[in-house]
Amino acid sequence: MALEPNERPGQPIAKFESMLKTDDVYFFDAEDFQDIIHHYLNSGKISLAKKAIKISLEQHPGSIELKLLSIEVLVFENNLELAEKMLDELQLIDSSNEEIYIQRANIYSKKDNHEAAVTLLNQALNLTDDSFDIHSLLGMEYLFMDNFEDAKQNFMMCVSFDEEDYSSLYNVIYCFEFLEDYDGAIAYLNDYLERNPYSEVAWHQLGKMYFSKDMFQEALTAFDFAIISDDTFIGAYFEKGKVLEKMGRYNEAIENYETTISIEDPTSHAYLRIGRCHEKLGNFDMAKTYYYRTVHEDPLLDKGWLAITDYYIRQEDYKKALHYINKAINIDGENSKYWKKCGKIHATLNNNDEAYYAYQQAVDLGNYEFDTWFHWADTAIQNLDVHSAIEILLQGHEFYPQRCEMQYKMAGFYLLISDFPRAQYRLLNALKIDFGQLHLFKDEFPQFYNTDWAQNLIEDVKKASR
Repeated sequence: MALEPNERPGQPIAKFESMLKTDDVYFFDAEDFQDIIHHYLNSGKISLAKKAIKISLEQHPGSIELKLLSIEVLVFENNLELAEKMLDELQLIDSSNEEIYIQRANIYSKKDNHEAAVTLLNQALNLTDDSFDIHSLLGMEYLFMDNFEDAKQNFMMCVSFDEEDYSSLYNVIYCFEFLEDYDGAIAYLNDYLERNPYSEVAWHQLGKMYFSKDMFQEALTAFDFAIISDDTFIGAYFEKGKVLEKMGRYNEAIENYETTISIEDPTSHAYLRIGRCHEKLGNFDMAKTYYYRTVHEDPLLDKGWLAITDYYIRQEDYKKALHYINKAINIDGENSKYWKKCGKIHATLNNNDEAYYAYQQAVDLGNYEFDTWFHWADTAIQNLDVHSAIEILLQGHEFYPQRCEMQYKMAGFYLLISDFPRAQYRLLNALKIDFGQLHLFKDEFPQFYNTDWAQNLIEDVKKASR
C-alpha cells in the first residue's frame, strides 16, 4: 500500500510504526526509508533501525544508500568482517561514493588504525563537496592520535560551515587548551564573537580561557555577557562564582552559586562552593551546614566528605575528621592524598599503627611527596621501629637526594641504633648539602648533637669549608 501523493513527508515514521503493529504492508520510496532509518539511528533505537533496513532492502534491493545504512549498523555493532565484505561489493558498483570510504574509515578506527582511517577520510573529501561530516570525523581521528593541531584545524572547518555547531566549537577550544595555547583560544573566540555577539557558549568559553590566564576582570566581563545572552545559563553563573572566589569577593560568589540553585535543582558542587565561601568569611556554622547539604545531595561525592574533614581539622576536632576522611576513602580508596590526610589525622590522635598503615597506602598509591616520607618515618619511630624508619627514609632519599633534611634525620636514626659509620656518612652528607640547616639535627637529636663525636665531626667540616 503506497502513500498518497498529498501525504506530508513527516508522516513516513508514523506510517512505518503503524505497519509494524498490523499485518499490512506499506510501500515507501527509498528516500523515505533513509529518513526513517536515520531517525531511529539518531534516537538510538537500533532494533527499529534494523527492522526498517530489512524491510527497505526487500522493497529496494538495489539501493546503495540503504545498503550503506545497513553497513553503518554492522560497523556500530562491531560486525566488521561482514561490513567489509559488503563494502567490497558496493565499491565494484560505485567506486566514487564517498560514504564507502567513510564506512571503511570507521572500520579502521574501530581497529585502532587511525592513520589508515585518516587516509580514507581524506580520499572521501576528494569525492564530495559536502565535507562537514568528514571534517568532524577527521577531527576525532586526530584526537585519537593526540594530534591536537590537525584536530583543531578540522573542527575549525566544521565551525566555519555551521557556526552553531557548538560540539565542534567545544572541540576547538579543547584542542587549544591541550596545546596550552590560551592566547590562541582567546583570539579565536573573540573573532567568533565578532560574528556571533550573542553566543552564550562562546562567551562562556572565553571566560574560562581568561580564568586560565588569571585575567579575572576579563573573565568576569565574559561571563556577564554570557548571562546577558542567556540569563538561565547555569554554567556562566557557576564559573563567575569561581572567579569571584579567586578575587576574594565571597558574598558575590555565593549570590552566583545560589542563582544556579534557583534556576535548576540544587547540585552538590554548588553547595560545596557556597560552604567554602562561608568558611572564608568566617561563617563557620553556615559553612558546616552547606558541607552537610553537599553530601546529603550526593553521598558519593568524595570531595564533599573531604571538605567536612578539612573543616574539622581546622576546628582541631580530629576524631570527627577521622570519621569523615574514612567516608572519602570508602568512596575513592585509590586516592593517595586521602590516605596521606588519614595518616596525619591518625598521627595527631597517636594512633601510630593506623598512621603507619595509612602512609604506607599513600606511598603504594604513588604519593612520593617529600613530607609523606618524613611523616611515615616518624610514625615508625613512634612505634620504636627504627629500622623501618631508616628504610622509609632510604626510599625517600631516592626521590630527594639533595634534601639535607632526610640526611640529618637518617644520621640521628642511625645513632639511635649505634650504627656510627652510617651515621657519620649521613651527617657529613647533610652538612655538605646545607650546613646552615644543622639546627634540624640539633633540635631533633639534642642527645647526640652535644656529644664529642658529633661536635668533632661538625668542627672538621667547618674547618674544611674555610
